[in-house]
Amino acid sequence: MTRNVSDSDSVRRLNRGLILAALRSGGPQSRTALAGVTGLSHASITAIMQDLLTQRVVEELTSSGRPDGRMRGRPATLVGFRRAAAYVALFELDVNRLRASLVDYSGVLVDRIETSVTPTTFQETTPTAFFNDHLDNLRRRTPKATQALRRIAISVQGILDREGCGVKWSPIAHLAGASFVTDLAQQSGLQVTLHKRGRLLAEGTRWLDPNLHDASVATVFIGSTVAMGLSLRGQITGRGEGGATEFGHMNHAPNGALCRCGMRGCIEAYAADYGVLRTSYSVPETTHPAPAVPAQQYESLVQRAEAGDRAATHGFNLAGRAIGFGLSRMLAMFDPSHILLVGPGARALPLMRGEIEAALATSLVCSINGIPLISAHLDEKEPIFRGLLMKTLSSVDETDIAALASNVSI
Repeated sequence: MTRNVSDSDSVRRLNRGLILAALRSGGPQSRTALAGVTGLSHASITAIMQDLLTQRVVEELTSSGRPDGRMRGRPATLVGFRRAAAYVALFELDVNRLRASLVDYSGVLVDRIETSVTPTTFQETTPTAFFNDHLDNLRRRTPKATQALRRIAISVQGILDREGCGVKWSPIAHLAGASFVTDLAQQSGLQVTLHKRGRLLAEGTRWLDPNLHDASVATVFIGSTVAMGLSLRGQITGRGEGGATEFGHMNHAPNGALCRCGMRGCIEAYAADYGVLRTSYSVPETTHPAPAVPAQQYESLVQRAEAGDRAATHGFNLAGRAIGFGLSRMLAMFDPSHILLVGPGARALPLMRGEIEAALATSLVCSINGIPLISAHLDEKEPIFRGLLMKTLSSVDETDIAALASNVSI
């Protein structure tokens, strides 16, 4: 008897999860459409939807027209997430800034705070206190979200520890070594997750461009660092849940230019903003990287190269060469159909494309299959945010909402 009850609960949770996932990826839909997408019977859809409506997780919305686009007949009744059912706090941290966002259960941005991050920020305050202050600020600004807040999710640059409680190394000064995830969870009473932003780039890219949803894509961030996320036929891959790759710290030139990580010859040491700056001004390769490069200074380098300045052009040539040879090595293990460049460096793709494609042409895989389609997305913040958003809300769907008993309301 216990086994039958357990099996029944598992099936119910699975079916609820299917419906929530369909709504998460496709937005508000009719019950008929949900039956088609999930493969569940109309009777199952009706029963589960009644539970979700009673628990105030979803709500009914009247469409302006019929699903087939015609205006005649009775308008279709769509079902979508109820915005106030839950909220999540999303923190995107990099070497220059923190972007703290409050998002409701339907994925709508409710509030956002941006704060500058300097090399001394985490000398002056602990990471836990820093995040707690911003969490308190979000709560004060939107009091109605406090009771329904379900998650805190943080994206960072660097190498995560195995437990996902902090970072072992990061270009963000003084961040490494602190178990701020555990501390923040204890102090806030909320579940806290930490994510490597290279992985989020791949996740977010799939959600932003439907044409890439089931494709194999290498998403390369170029800016203050160099990072990569991989999507293999629509499935995110990498070193475990906190993984992605350490593409930026792949060795490009043994004993070469000094990287911000302390090693020499990394791809990042040539292709990140500080690498291009150092090359363009003929600064010795062993000079310690600048802690931060202002956006306007990097844009000035792009404009100089576009105007034909030889020194700046040389800087972007070396950047493109480092990225291209890194990609050619990656192609020996992973064969994407698309390579997407994001971040400030994507603006310089026309300056780097020749060297990238020349390096890729030396790859056996490219000589057989051809060079993958290379394109640019200038705003890296959107795919990172979207990846963090969808990963966090999907976790709420699967862990919190799908597990609700039929007679339990939230």
